[in-house]
Amino acid sequence: MTDSIRERIKDKKRIVIKIGSSSLQHPETGDLDYIRMEVLVRELCDLRNQGKDVVLVSSGAIAAGRKAVHIKRGDMENADNHIAVKQACAAIGQARLMMTYQKIFAEYNQVTAQILMTKNTIVDNLNRYNAHNTFSELLKMGVIPIVNENDTIATYEIEIGDNDTLSAIVAALIDADLLILLSDVDGLYTDDPRKNKEARFIETVEHIDEKLMHMGKESTGSSVGTGGMNTKLVAAKIATSAGADMVIANSADIRIIHRIMDGRNLGTFFCAEKNENFDLPDFIADYNN
Repeated sequence: MTDSIRERIKDKKRIVIKIGSSSLQHPETGDLDYIRMEVLVRELCDLRNQGKDVVLVSSGAIAAGRKAVHIKRGDMENADNHIAVKQACAAIGQARLMMTYQKIFAEYNQVTAQILMTKNTIVDNLNRYNAHNTFSELLKMGVIPIVNENDTIATYEIEIGDNDTLSAIVAALIDADLLILLSDVDGLYTDDPRKNKEARFIETVEHIDEKLMHMGKESTGSSVGTGGMNTKLVAAKIATSAGADMVIANSADIRIIHRIMDGRNLGTFFCAEKNENFDLPDFIADYNN
């Protein structure tokens, strides 16, 4: 059963790949890890060369900005004006992140585009329509859009809050048939394996029920990003309801992308369960409220 489910990944035509902050940085210094970024870019360009549509959702702007102006994470969060500091770091870091991506993608003659989103991009009908059209045109042109939340202007009321959820929103918006979440975990377990040695790995999820959602405890091994397993399960709910399969996999070796695309049994596979009654704008409007 698992093998046949995995085999269908080979035929996917429109893929969203999300990579987290901690996967792009050296843990010792917080600086961008250029070798890992180059491997990521090569993997994505190879998918494009196979004729597939590819969208990258990339975290890392705030962390890159903090590093550029020598602000420690704790100092930023404890500052009286911490929201303004965070948004300033995002503005600095997003530019640096995109500059780095564009330099590496250019080595493979691959054009990229930047798209920054907030909750309003989806909740507002006109914004959503325009965003869908922009993605469609970029993909027709063979461009790889690089997406992030617009942390420079997003406040609590309009922020999505994490890129796991954002990547699933993008997958639903563009009718992707596969979402790959690269993270610091191997996939879904019955409990946090870092705290419970009895935790069992779950290879395949055919249906997301309330029991499974409750398993998504707010836990993450990273001090850089914002998402734990809870956000990944929310992402799975959005993506599968919109008709996309989803895989959670470990980014320790970024070459895992082509291994997943080859149908190998890696990470946790969530089966698409297209729900005709699923309303993305309503779901997002209620999210975090």
